[in-house]
Amino acid sequence: MLLNFLDALRAAGIPASIKEHLLLLEALDRDVIARRPEDFYYLARATYVKDEGLLDRFDQVFAQVFKGVFSAEGVEADIPEEWLRLVAEKYLSAEEMEKIKSLGDWDEIMETLKKRLEEQKGRHQGGNKWVGTGGTSPFGHGGYNPEGVRIGGESRHKRAIKVWEKRDFANLDNTRELGTRNIKVALRRLRRFAREGAADELDLDETIRGTARQGWLDIRMRPERHNAVKLLLFLDVGGSMDPFITLCEELFSAATGEFKNLEFFYFHNCLYEGVWKDNRRRFAERTPTWDILHKYGHDYKVIFVGDAAMSPYEISHPGGSVEHMNEEAGAVWLERVAHTYPATVWLNPTPQAHWGYSQSTRLIRDLMNDRMYPLTIEGIDEAMRELTRKR
Repeated sequence: MLLNFLDALRAAGIPASIKEHLLLLEALDRDVIARRPEDFYYLARATYVKDEGLLDRFDQVFAQVFKGVFSAEGVEADIPEEWLRLVAEKYLSAEEMEKIKSLGDWDEIMETLKKRLEEQKGRHQGGNKWVGTGGTSPFGHGGYNPEGVRIGGESRHKRAIKVWEKRDFANLDNTRELGTRNIKVALRRLRRFAREGAADELDLDETIRGTARQGWLDIRMRPERHNAVKLLLFLDVGGSMDPFITLCEELFSAATGEFKNLEFFYFHNCLYEGVWKDNRRRFAERTPTWDILHKYGHDYKVIFVGDAAMSPYEISHPGGSVEHMNEEAGAVWLERVAHTYPATVWLNPTPQAHWGYSQSTRLIRDLMNDRMYPLTIEGIDEAMRELTRKR
């Protein structure tokens, strides 16, 4: 298994050597750690990973190779609590779902939640009122309600207007090789070449002309030619974007390779007053959106990447964000960006045929003045044509 682990690390692009493998075996032989999977994980990571940018990739390989090891530890005869919770879940037919009514607007839902938390004294399952699991209550998780607040658990119906839990997102990997070169070809429509900087490239034509004219070797240099387009890339991460991680990594990798003047930022669901560069520090190290609007000139092109799948309140209402109490609605910030940067588009990884079923998608499409395109080769091509239009 350890040899398979070494091969898997190498296949994922992590430079693991035989020397490091032997070092790991020696450490295990000398019992430097307790015989627990968690301790082995940290030992292996410290041995093989020398670049923190590869930590996410190491975690993926470790989870794949040692799948089931963690869950097998400490198995007892008692029925796991998670099984009991699953029993409490209530699966409803489409007709039953139609009969369940929402509490009302966003303010009423939040006020009702406040009252429930004040009144509730214990745990509840399968009901239609209290905070709990299963059932049809608007508060909790594992059940169904057309609009509510998910507290813990996993998203099932994508209906929550707010989520109360700690959510960890991973950074996109810009070293990932593309599955196809067509994405790069499509991005190359957004090019404006210029020669700037130090003269460090041989100008062969001018060297030949100068040599012929002077009668001796006259070497001429020139600045390197590069794409002078300036690009701001805003990437939606986490939640409903998880199924599109691979596709977004391919786009991210292509963009960082094609554009020298590229700045990227992460956001979740909708743009608000702050964005971030590192998902591991997204609460501690944020960049105010106002600073971006004042720092980067109007000549920058802007690309948003996101599925636009969220509660409409996240776009239309102050405090509508699922993760914090935003003072201004998401629509206000999107309008500010579109006004500051006339060349702005939105790339949506969700198939275009599904856009009409999502109210939030329609709202964002309107805010983008219909400049939303599918995250496909054809969609990227159309988006790049839109960004190169003269305004």
